[in-house]
Amino acid sequence: MALLDPIEDVSGPLSAAEVQHYHDQGYVIPQGFRLPSERVDRMREDLDRLIRDNPHLSADAMFCPHIPAHGPQALKGADTWMDHAGIPEVLDAVTQLIGPDFLLWGTTVFGKPAHSGKETPWHQDGQYWPIRPLATCSVWIAIDAATSENGCLRVIPGSHRDQRLRGHDRNDSDGLTLNQQLKPEEFDEAEAVEIELQPGQISLHDVYMVHGSRPNRSPHRRAGYVLRFMPTSSHFDRGLGAQIVKLTGGQVDFATRPLYLMRGEDLCGQNDFTLGKS
Repeated sequence: MALLDPIEDVSGPLSAAEVQHYHDQGYVIPQGFRLPSERVDRMREDLDRLIRDNPHLSADAMFCPHIPAHGPQALKGADTWMDHAGIPEVLDAVTQLIGPDFLLWGTTVFGKPAHSGKETPWHQDGQYWPIRPLATCSVWIAIDAATSENGCLRVIPGSHRDQRLRGHDRNDSDGLTLNQQLKPEEFDEAEAVEIELQPGQISLHDVYMVHGSRPNRSPHRRAGYVLRFMPTSSHFDRGLGAQIVKLTGGQVDFATRPLYLMRGEDLCGQNDFTLGKS
């Protein structure tokens, strides 16, 4: 599948230069966009509640809080996270990057705690995801400031361009948020760029982007909410998802994962929007 061309004549939070940066470099930080402080305060309150309601889980990575009691984590989520996933201005930015027809298939809260927040190994998101053709735009919303000191997202610019899944090894270390990590020969860490954000800022990145984050040893939490959008020209393949679950040791569950059409229509005609919602 060729790289998606920049969408023309679509107004929104991203400038033409920022849209081009996303397609050239694989990520973008919209410089003129920031969520209102009231929204960020609500997200902090919802995160505090999410942590209280799920004492059995590490706050480092909580999958799909927008789906109550879903998946192998048995996470007790809340509808408010679905509301946060549908912020119109954020959807406008996604439209500029992947077109007017897309769905939400997943969310994650990364609540990397102060002093003990886990490392996220270098990886590509597509290693975990049953989407074919493989295409997703991830939106990272900063609930707290994300800095070099507290383990902000790090990316390898341009690593998405050849659109291939690189070699990964499995690592089940307790100090990692994920158990698939890129083989050292697959990237050059010296090329890494740090994505530092203030609360309410967002970054967006491509499914093939090589990225990770350092552990948080600072006295400041680094929490963020990540939204996973895919163009409906692609298929969320649950059969492939079962194979990926085996590969990743059951960290995720795609068999009954509900899909939410956020804008437009289902172009491929294969995505089931009823499963998992009863």
